[in-house]
Amino acid sequence: MKRRCLLQIQIGCRNTKAQAIFYFNLGPEEVSRILKYCNSRCLAVVPQGGNTGLVGGSVPVFDEVIINMGSVKNIISFDKVSGILVCEAGCILENLVPFLDNQGFVMPLNLGAKGSCQIGGNVSTNAGGLCFVRYGSLHGNVLGLEAVLANGTLLDMLGTLRKDNTGYDLKHLFIRSEGSLGIISKVSILTPPKLSSVNLAFLACKDYVSCQRKSSHVLLHCLFTLRVLCMEQVLNHLEGVRNPLPPPMHNFYVLIETTGSDQSYDKEKLEAFLLRSMEVGLISDGVLAQDINQAFSFWSIHEGIPEALMKAWAVYKYDLSLPIEKMYDLVEEMRMRLGPAAKVIGYGHLGDGNLHLNISLPEF
Repeated sequence: MKRRCLLQIQIGCRNTKAQAIFYFNLGPEEVSRILKYCNSRCLAVVPQGGNTGLVGGSVPVFDEVIINMGSVKNIISFDKVSGILVCEAGCILENLVPFLDNQGFVMPLNLGAKGSCQIGGNVSTNAGGLCFVRYGSLHGNVLGLEAVLANGTLLDMLGTLRKDNTGYDLKHLFIRSEGSLGIISKVSILTPPKLSSVNLAFLACKDYVSCQRKSSHVLLHCLFTLRVLCMEQVLNHLEGVRNPLPPPMHNFYVLIETTGSDQSYDKEKLEAFLLRSMEVGLISDGVLAQDINQAFSFWSIHEGIPEALMKAWAVYKYDLSLPIEKMYDLVEEMRMRLGPAAKVIGYGHLGDGNLHLNISLPEF
């Protein structure tokens, strides 16, 4: 059965656009014919997923044909033995989570935009997220994909072998290509088994050097995921969110989540690590989540950062990858260059050197 996919046509000049929206029964073959036609007429095409990106890649600039894959969202197959999922590009990331949970597996990808982003867009941007340290990038987890090239050629690379050395591995060209080489229509992805033990710690540090040293120790021994959090904006602008730690406010906050197969052993190991870190002065204060509700409240601080920043001032967002020791240097450098007129806030992933740089002004 063919699926319904949205084809959106925008007509007119740059400043006065008329928009017509048509619904067609589109499969990869129909998308292929549309792209072939557009290519022959030199018509620009903009592929869209969940439109959660912040770099403007899915935003039309002039009179462009928009192909949105949001209605192509079927799960094609799942192998319970190997954990290999094959699905269409329009599947929303958060909708895949309960399906895999019922099978005893998890997605190797977790993003703040998981409620809207689509797996095709995730692959085309090589999205990282909270699980990057433990499960690696999509370059390692995507086993195959199907894509339609700009000239309409349907490229079938939808393999499901974990080890495949046959010819060129062309799928890697499409991972991180951001739609510039073609439109991803299907994806096969390796999903890891769900682990029964999850522990979460919310910690405070006096300086960024302590965060780095703790990060190095954790990554060396446990491969935990860490995030530096900006607290002040969240507490001031979001209702129902509170600081898990008593006053005073600290300079840096770190959220550590561990996963494993033995709850009591894993918790004991984490507690021992935190105790050692406090003894040597790496941690100023900290608390372990005692139940799922407290864990949810810890994560809500992280999830609430973008919303809190938008409620405060106009905000410009940048996503950068830097050496871990240089991450906070950039925040301080921007504060010095922009002066007191701007609020420069940085948070990110200590595990993989990903910095979310947010610059806030009273107005755009």
